[in-house]
Amino acid sequence: MLDVLRDGCRLSYCLDGDPRAPALLLSNSLGTTHELWAPQVARLSSAFRVIRHDTRGHGGSDAPKGTYTPEMLGLDALAILDAAGAPRAHVCGLSLGGLTAMWLGVHAPNRILSLILASTAARIGNALLWQERIDLVKSSGLQPLAKATMGRWFTEAFRAAHPDIVARYRQMLESCPAEGYVSCCAVVRDADLRGEIGGIAVPALVIAGMHDPVTPPADADAIRTRIRDARVTLLDAAHIVNVEQADAFNDRVLAFINEKGRMHG
Repeated sequence: MLDVLRDGCRLSYCLDGDPRAPALLLSNSLGTTHELWAPQVARLSSAFRVIRHDTRGHGGSDAPKGTYTPEMLGLDALAILDAAGAPRAHVCGLSLGGLTAMWLGVHAPNRILSLILASTAARIGNALLWQERIDLVKSSGLQPLAKATMGRWFTEAFRAAHPDIVARYRQMLESCPAEGYVSCCAVVRDADLRGEIGGIAVPALVIAGMHDPVTPPADADAIRTRIRDARVTLLDAAHIVNVEQADAFNDRVLAFINEKGRMHG
């Protein structure tokens, strides 16, 4: 793992693929690390310089106290692109990472070739839900949350067929620093990009899970109606769509960038 310091916070990231290839930044969801994208690395790094990072508060990145904001996470992502020598990049973010990707599309369009917005929304849930989550983690830690979360992340059929994979992602969540998790919950609690994403001018692919209770397909369609050059694809999965339907996810990302993203770049 590599790291870069931004505003006193050490941010951890790793690189895979040919340094001369177009850059593809993968931004993780709440409660995961860069390892969220393990099912994507081999396939996507054959075509791209894949940059995976741990969002501040997660994994190998620092977890400074206080409330984080979409701007903070977006500036972190730009610092990682700078450190990786990537003046422009395709950006794929899942859930919280999707909020970061949309912020970049609005505020740093000159750095973005295309957006892949997976299992996300311009407004995820509501403030009360996220404040209750924050209060629970502050009082009891992440372990009481983990079992219920797996039911949102993966369908029942997938959990039954792949208990080893589910256990790995549950461990990822339980290992997340509580302070960092809470601070990133505040991002999701406070972020409402519905009024801003209409300004996104790069091609966007929205990938949604048909059975996602966190960001259902209606949220994906709402993004599509706001971003001019956006399309939606649905996969047979719950929230962590890139794991549950890894091959289909990889297919969609590669086809989209080959058709739209490279043309734009």
